[in-house]
Amino acid sequence: MEYSLVGESLKFMVLGMLIVFVFLAVLVQVMKLQAKIIGKYFKEEAPAVATPTTNDSEEEARRVAAIVAAVTDFCNKKS
Repeated sequence: MEYSLVGESLKFMVLGMLIVFVFLAVLVQVMKLQAKIIGKYFKEEAPAVATPTTNDSEEEARRVAAIVAAVTDFCNKKS
């Protein structure tokens, strides 16, 4: 009697695992199809690249100068 219960439980386990596997395989295929459809009808535009202005480069130069001054000051205090 006990052997048949173990056999039945193994059958249910295999059946459940197969159902989950088939569901996940179908889900992956549906997601791929959805990606193709979205890519076909809703093309993504490339974002416009902003050119740096002179204020940005001046500000960047000030930041670099401040960092260099801080590192130099730290190194001089350490010695």
